[in-house]
Amino acid sequence: MTDVEIRNEPKDSDWVRITSTDGFSYLVRRKVANVSGTMRNMLDTTSNYAEAVTKTCPAVNRHSRGIIAEKLVEYMCFKAHYETVGPKEDIPVSDYMERVPPEIVLELLLAADYQEM
Repeated sequence: MTDVEIRNEPKDSDWVRITSTDGFSYLVRRKVANVSGTMRNMLDTTSNYAEAVTKTCPAVNRHSRGIIAEKLVEYMCFKAHYETVGPKEDIPVSDYMERVPPEIVLELLLAADYQEM
């Protein structure tokens, strides 16, 4: 008999935890987390990163706040939901923009850049 390694391939319906440094965490589907290029690389099972094994990703970096993580998750859900919509005129971008407080825009922009979104 030969030893056969059984590998559970990740599915888009798997759950992933996104955490902030101040104790907030968000559970999202892998499809939503894959909107971020950084998280997609972290969760790649062939990489053997700790994030891939535990299915837990930090939102941004060691200084990330819960509000920034929340807005990143909101955007990832928004983008994952509307990526299959036809014309861009059908996407309610202004609805999302109204939910972003102006005092966090710069920090959110830096976090989105880090997450390759």
